Amino acid sequence: MTMNDLKVGQWGTIDCVGGEGALRLRFLDMGLIPGTKVQLKKIAPMGDPIQIHVRGYELTLRREDAKKITLREESL
Repeated sequence: MTMNDLKVGQWGTIDCVGGEGALRLRFLDMGLIPGTKVQLKKIAPMGDPIQIHVRGYELTLRREDAKKITLREESL
């Protein structure tokens, strides 16, 4: 499953961070590191972008970028 597949309120643990070069480094710099728990908080009215809760702060990502981050589903 990818971060794009989460439903509002659902938790997941980052399994793998995709992307290439600068994009992957930007994800890692934002705290999207394997083993980190994330929660989908909101989806914009038109469906893009999405807002997630990660490491104590809110982060907004485009759906296209969220598809590059794979997760393990968590039940909290």
